[in-house]
Amino acid sequence: MPSKKRRESSKMKEEFKVNGEDLLKKVKEIIREGNVRRITIVDRKGKALIVLPLTIGVVGALLAPALAAVGAIAALVTECTIKVERK
Repeated sequence: MPSKKRRESSKMKEEFKVNGEDLLKKVKEIIREGNVRRITIVDRKGKALIVLPLTIGVVGALLAPALAAVGAIAALVTECTIKVERK
């Protein structure tokens, strides 16, 4: 999975290109890594499908609806980009 990294002021942004079947797995992996402020899932045309603002302390039950939405998106798209904004 190719990724790009760039730093803007105190924020670091990364992009990951993934297949729909790997989307949910990669989002969960990114969340487990921590230090994530926002995850945006973008389709091939560049349209944002979902934006997940994350804060410190967001866990389990609070993430369940967002992860269910990501799973539904994964079923609909063949290829997408995950944009990650870190502190």
